[in-house]
Amino acid sequence: MSSGLLRRLAAEKFDYSTGGIASMKAARLVGPKLFEFLETETPVANDGQVLIKLERVSVCGSDCRHGFNIHPEEEYPMDVGRPCHELAGTIVESRTDEYHEGQRVIAIPERGKGGLVEYMTSDPSRMILLPDEGPLDEWVMCQPSGTVLYSCQQMPNVLGKNVAIMGQGSIGLSFAMITSRMGAASVTVVDPLDYRLEKSKQFGSTHRINPDKERVDDAISEITGGVGPDVIVEAAGYPDTFNDCFRLVRQFGTIIVFGIQADEFVSIEHSWIMDKQPRMIGTTGARSGDPTSQIKHMVDLRQRGWCEPANLITHRMGFTDVQKAYDMYDQQQEEVIKVVMNINE
Repeated sequence: MSSGLLRRLAAEKFDYSTGGIASMKAARLVGPKLFEFLETETPVANDGQVLIKLERVSVCGSDCRHGFNIHPEEEYPMDVGRPCHELAGTIVESRTDEYHEGQRVIAIPERGKGGLVEYMTSDPSRMILLPDEGPLDEWVMCQPSGTVLYSCQQMPNVLGKNVAIMGQGSIGLSFAMITSRMGAASVTVVDPLDYRLEKSKQFGSTHRINPDKERVDDAISEITGGVGPDVIVEAAGYPDTFNDCFRLVRQFGTIIVFGIQADEFVSIEHSWIMDKQPRMIGTTGARSGDPTSQIKHMVDLRQRGWCEPANLITHRMGFTDVQKAYDMYDQQQEEVIKVVMNINE
C-alpha cells in the first residue's frame, strides 16, 4: 500500500484491527424529497471485488422521477445511498487481478443500491477504467452520455437523415451531440425551456422548437420538407411527448424510446401507429446485459476529442449540498442541466 494511500486512509478513520475503514458518511431519503446525512458501516470488498472511494457523483433525471418523488410512507427511510447512480472514484483496495489501487473508475451500482456514500464495493463487470489525467467531474459525464450512445447504436444509419429529439435535458442534449456527429442532415430539438434550447446549439442542434411558442407539427414539417423526421427520439418521459413521436415521425420511420414514463401504462393513439407504421425501439443500456461497453466507448471517444460530454455540467457542489442539488434538479432552478457533487466537500 502506497504512503499516499496510507495517509488518506488514516485521515478517514482507518481501522487497523480489521484492515478496513470503520465508518463512512452517507445520505438517504427519510421522507418525500427529504434527505438526511448519517454515518454508516463501510462495505468490505470480497474476493473478486474492489473498494472504491467515491469522489464525484451526479444527479440524474431518473433519480428525481423514481427515487426522489413521493413514495408510500412505509418505504421510508430508503436504503442508504439511493437514488444516485452516476458515480466516479478511486480504487483504494483491490481483490481482483483486473484492477489495482489508485486507478480511477466510473462505477455502476447494483440495481436497488445508490451512490450517495463515501465508499462502495464493485466487481469488474460494473466498472469503467478512466484515464489518469483530467478532472473526475468531467469524466463522470461519460456515464449518462454513454447510455445514450447505446441507444444511438440501435438506430438506423442517420447519415444525411433528419433527426428530431423530444426533450433537451442531459439525455436529449447527449442525443443531439452524438447524432450530429454521426452526420445527421438536421437535428431538431423540442423543449419548453429556452435555456435548454440555447444550450443545444453547443451540442449540435440545427433547429430548435419551443412547443409553448410555436406549433411543433408545422415547424417540423417545414424543416423536413413535409415528410417528418426519419428518426425521432423520446427523451422527455411524458405521455404527450411519447404520442408526439408517433404523430410526427415520417411513414416507416424509427422511434427511439429512452425517456422513462412515470406511469406504468401509457395510452397511444392507435391511428398513428397504423398510418405511420413506424419501427419503435425501446432502449435501456443498463438492462442490455452489458452495462459498461457503451460507457467505455464514450470514454474513448472523449479521450480522442470526438465529443465533450463535460459540457453538460452547469453546477458543481459539495456533498453537503445534496438536498439543494436534488431540489434544484427537481424544480428546474437556476437553469440547471447537470449537477456534480464532490463527495469530499
